[in-house]
Amino acid sequence: MLSSSTAKTPISTSHKLTSDVIGEPVDEHTYRAMIGSLMYLTASRPDIMFSVCLCARYQAGPKESHLNVVKRIFRYLKGQPKLGLWYSKNKDFNLKAFRDSDYGGCNLDKKSTSGGCQFLGDRLVSWQCKKQTCVSTSTTEAEYIAASACCGQVLWIQNQMMDYGINFMETPMYADNTSAISITNNPVKHSKTKHIEIRYHFIRDCVEKKLIKLHHVPTENQLADLFTKAFDEARFFYLITAIGMMNFD
Repeated sequence: MLSSSTAKTPISTSHKLTSDVIGEPVDEHTYRAMIGSLMYLTASRPDIMFSVCLCARYQAGPKESHLNVVKRIFRYLKGQPKLGLWYSKNKDFNLKAFRDSDYGGCNLDKKSTSGGCQFLGDRLVSWQCKKQTCVSTSTTEAEYIAASACCGQVLWIQNQMMDYGINFMETPMYADNTSAISITNNPVKHSKTKHIEIRYHFIRDCVEKKLIKLHHVPTENQLADLFTKAFDEARFFYLITAIGMMNFD
């Protein structure tokens, strides 16, 4: 890949990743080795988190179409070798979180993808991208499940910071789906949510205990979008700049 051309984004907005049963098979060991290297890199490069996790779903019987998408990630990294997170020194040390979902985004089983990111002040300290374990029947349900996953990460950070004598109560969590926020804040179990697994409802208890507080954020300012979808160049670079990434030339 050293002599390959560069790419502006890790993944194309027009990607159509499927199981591709009639595609040309590629070597599984090579494909998995590439995915493993990229997964290691996601610990410091949140900009490739979504694309790597998407490609990692096809490690069993990968085809040439899957390999081409993985190669595009390497082409993007070649063009952005010095892009990294900037941790500034300032007094703002409040915990906040963003969470989002891509409803039915997986072409394999139509499961949704949960994405989330947590900040201490303006410093990104944790980020997630994971396919949900159940099939959501609506956008609201997918967003609600994503909120529960993000809430669990926030509670973990809260417990970690307690060891340093810092107590984060009512941590703001930002979502762009008002229906999911309403379900979370309303202790009455609606008929539309009775089929959602009970383990996802613990977020209501966290709201009642004032551990977190959900706020609405416009979709264009939803930073967790970076971990659930593919974007064009302009939107992609807006998001990676907003989360604190910059070139260290």
